[in-house]
Amino acid sequence: MAAFQLITSRDNPLLQRLRKLAADPGAYRKLGEVWLEGDHLCSACLAHGAEVPLAVIADTAWTGPEGRALRDDAQADRLSMLARQAAKVVIVAEALWKTFTGLESPARLGFVLGYQGAGEIRPGLPTVVLDRLQDAGNVGTILRAASALGAAQVVALKGSAALWSAKVLRAAMGAHWGLHLVENATMDDLAALEVPLVATSSHADHSLPQAPLPDPCAWVLGHEGQGVAPELMRRCAMTVSIPQPGGEESLNVAMAASICLYESLRRRPLVPGM
Repeated sequence: MAAFQLITSRDNPLLQRLRKLAADPGAYRKLGEVWLEGDHLCSACLAHGAEVPLAVIADTAWTGPEGRALRDDAQADRLSMLARQAAKVVIVAEALWKTFTGLESPARLGFVLGYQGAGEIRPGLPTVVLDRLQDAGNVGTILRAASALGAAQVVALKGSAALWSAKVLRAAMGAHWGLHLVENATMDDLAALEVPLVATSSHADHSLPQAPLPDPCAWVLGHEGQGVAPELMRRCAMTVSIPQPGGEESLNVAMAASICLYESLRRRPLVPGM
């Protein structure tokens, strides 16, 4: 049964850490903690069997006797049920929640997880490689597409947006727990993938629909403005172009990632029952 604690001071050390985690994209690396805020992320975390050492919930959403129980509705019951699956529950006054939330409309529930480190590359897996992608929304969307479309691993090279930052977590909407994640990797580390690297390029070897795609492979996605670094491009076994008969100059990197991942998925043999 979960242990409970009520916090009423804004200077509480836990709330100070939550403010840092919400404001600084890389704070989780320094603090060794990841902050998940909101019903959807917390539910996804539990659905994948993750252990939750600490849940934080607003007193207005808590339906147990330890809080003020200011609400009595289905949403409060659900948030309280999720919170009770953590090893410890901290109940925070509604006014204090607004001092550390990263959302315009406070979600009134969050989990604090231990950060498991940068991770190590696993060989032989369908993979996405992020080469210095800067936009957290793009990175989160790519993680979501990767999880949905059959990739098993995402490797972020140094200079990419922090994978476990609050903004990436929100954009990925739970995809983190369906993927093996590696961050702060170098180009030389990519040799451990043991699968061919494939990148998109306007000066490509093949058009995507006709390209003899290797499977598994590692799709390489480059910086939003600069594209894939030249040195990394030279390491790619193949480059492909995405047909754009509508005449647009280029596609958003997250959109391009989804198209490429779907093409890899489309070519795989169907698994019975799927």
